[in-house]
Amino acid sequence: MLILAKTAMAMMIGFILSVVLGIVLIPILRKLKISQNVSATVGKRHSSKNGTPTIGGLIFILPTIVTIILLYLRGSISFSSNLVIVIIVFLAYALLGFLDDYLKIKYHNNKGLSMAFKFLMQMLIALVFFYIYMKNGGEPTLEISSLGIDVNLSWVYGIFILFLLVGTSNAVNITDGLDGLATGLSACAFFTYGLLAWNAGWLEGYQEIAIFCFVLVGSLFGFLLFNSHPAKVFMGDTGSLALGGVLATIAILTRHELSLALVGFVFVVETLSSLIQMISIIKFKKKIFKMAPLHHHFEQCGWSESDIVKLFWTVGLILSMIAITYGVWM
Repeated sequence: MLILAKTAMAMMIGFILSVVLGIVLIPILRKLKISQNVSATVGKRHSSKNGTPTIGGLIFILPTIVTIILLYLRGSISFSSNLVIVIIVFLAYALLGFLDDYLKIKYHNNKGLSMAFKFLMQMLIALVFFYIYMKNGGEPTLEISSLGIDVNLSWVYGIFILFLLVGTSNAVNITDGLDGLATGLSACAFFTYGLLAWNAGWLEGYQEIAIFCFVLVGSLFGFLLFNSHPAKVFMGDTGSLALGGVLATIAILTRHELSLALVGFVFVVETLSSLIQMISIIKFKKKIFKMAPLHHHFEQCGWSESDIVKLFWTVGLILSMIAITYGVWM
């Protein structure tokens, strides 16, 4: 019962703080004209979204960090080395995304940071994480406990971690194309990893990591009040890169790296659809999808934005429940 009480409290505090911050911040963003320039390539449906405030990721990032600090000052949690790693990655990717959003706003286009520079910085953050992780006693192994499989990947594990961090941060960024889509899917994913973390009693600071996840879930629900269709604010790269980076980090720390493919299945499919489309156009001069990523393909097929989001949320929720069943009970 204590675990349930802590979970409810963490989500409640995150939710309340994010709602309050959203009410205060969104009018300020409008006044300062910190808004999104929607590309004409995504179709006429999205033209009405032009001018919608962005950098809304702050609405769930700041409450999450503030809540963790308040809980620490109250003596409810302690700062373990693993929690510090989670927070560092969370803020580092958020800062990178913020810089990208800032340049887009300043120059009134969707270019922002160059792809090469953004990728380089994502790699650098991932390398720093890998260094700290290994220095902190991390092992370069992949485990499938239910099958008794424990594979030592040696130096290859470093490449795997880089791929996981950079890939997941970009996957959430790609998925963030419809109102509330990435927000709802992320809430499902972090709730799942919160339960998985609470089941990882062998991990130093496992309770604090679980609480971080639940605080973030509450903050995401608060943000969803403003981000659901029709969105009053977008999370921007500030939010999407931070969510993807810290999701991969928690998956690695809890030794549930492979579960990320199930929990984040929609993110994976969205990314693959963009990759397949790009390769097909370059190699064969032909489109596989009417538009990529996949959510835009459904739009081109005549689906409403709300129906697409509800379908993707449902898939994400079902797969998250399967991951919880496998990770906690099996």
